[in-house]
Amino acid sequence: MPNHFIDLVRAHAPDAARTFLETPEGRVVSYGELDRRSAQYANALAARGVAPGDRVALQVEKSVEAVFAFLGTLRAGAVFLPLNTAYTAPEIDYFLGDAEATVFVCDPARLGELSAVASARKVPHVLTLDREGAGTLAQVADRAATDFRDAARGEDDLAALLYTSGTTGRSKGAMLTHGNLASNALALVESWRFTSDDVLIHALPIFHTHGLFVAINLTLLAGSSMIFLPRFDPDQVLPLMARATVMMGVPTFYARLLRQPNLSSAATAHMRLFISGSAPLLADTHREWEARTDHAILERYGMTETGMNTSNPYEGERIAGTVGFPLPGIRVRVVDPQSGAGLQSGEIGMIEVKGPNVFAGYWRMPEKTASELHDGWFVTGDLGLVDARGYVQIVGRGKDLVITGGYNVYPKEIESEIDALPGVVESAVIGLPHADFGEAVTAVVVAREGAGLDEKAVLAALNGRLARYKLPKRVLFLDDLPRNTMGKVQKNRLRETYGTLYRDLP
Repeated sequence: MPNHFIDLVRAHAPDAARTFLETPEGRVVSYGELDRRSAQYANALAARGVAPGDRVALQVEKSVEAVFAFLGTLRAGAVFLPLNTAYTAPEIDYFLGDAEATVFVCDPARLGELSAVASARKVPHVLTLDREGAGTLAQVADRAATDFRDAARGEDDLAALLYTSGTTGRSKGAMLTHGNLASNALALVESWRFTSDDVLIHALPIFHTHGLFVAINLTLLAGSSMIFLPRFDPDQVLPLMARATVMMGVPTFYARLLRQPNLSSAATAHMRLFISGSAPLLADTHREWEARTDHAILERYGMTETGMNTSNPYEGERIAGTVGFPLPGIRVRVVDPQSGAGLQSGEIGMIEVKGPNVFAGYWRMPEKTASELHDGWFVTGDLGLVDARGYVQIVGRGKDLVITGGYNVYPKEIESEIDALPGVVESAVIGLPHADFGEAVTAVVVAREGAGLDEKAVLAALNGRLARYKLPKRVLFLDDLPRNTMGKVQKNRLRETYGTLYRDLP
């Protein structure tokens, strides 16, 4: 029966004997085996009563079997709900209750803790899967038939439910359709020139859009192959570049690889493309990578609700600090956050996105959906601009905007100045409550060891380079900035930690 995303996977699949993925231990999964094993997982889920539209939640370590479970879920017509492995029991309790999952799959090591949570939420079936691909889900699948009649699913039917981080309140479930996943993967195949000859180094987690829907779906719809790593290890990744062609990573990957003495143009000669996303790439990292390898990193911009929106060009200048142009079929505009009026080139405002990649709305949150989706345009919450050449630049999240003394301050502008100072590794600028100014501009800096930087030196360097209202009231120092699992700086944690910094000022 027609199943929109799965049918596209089949239409783009190479010969059944071709490699879909291989692991460092030497396991090789062909496209033919992928079809058979995903059928077994679809049968295993159907045998547990999973019907089209039901939610199948997984909180498991990265494994080949987890990929089979993803495709098996879609073949069964169900909705795939991947959950961050760092989530605690109370967080899992919320997700299972909100999604009303039919099946929950967890690590065997957490079964005792999480089965009680699932039971309280009346989840009918709890199964297990570990990092080696062993567990009760795998056991059921191993005994199942290797053919399956795919459930009928159209492009508007739900394929996945991904919860946002919830840093500003209750986590929201973004509803992604078969059409969302398919259109975005096809746009990336075109933009990044993927073919069946490509071999992707996959070192990302697979509970997130980047590692799951970008890396895996792109591989499937190009008929290409992956080297499927359990995690990122620079000592392991660098030698693999001799036979791979593409790597997708977060900025931390590139920063850590730059510390490898053997990184060079010779070591990366077989690679054709390095892609970065999920967090801003420092301009210094971009420049140093190109100097060492003769490759310019391609930075792109996406989010849970939309998949990928823009990308620096495959052919053409990849400009540090920008995220390039809208992908094929996708429109991007910048509007005034208050009035919604369109802004001119170079003016900072709210970024909105429209296209077949834009999600169907927030799960069981019609009011929130209505407030962020207007005539197909999604209000991203990101502030940015489109420059005179058409390149999109992100300057920060709307919630990170600092309003001090009635003036709007965009943290990215100040961070760029601080990051350019000798001895600075990186910085984060936040607004903190202040009796006089409403919010006080505050910088948190990570300095290189032995740099000898202090607050006075940073402020002196910024004086004259920024308007006085943009100058930080305080400069604080940390060994590392707090980040989530995808490498994004968690400014909400910084605001919580230093929230009372100015409370006792006269």
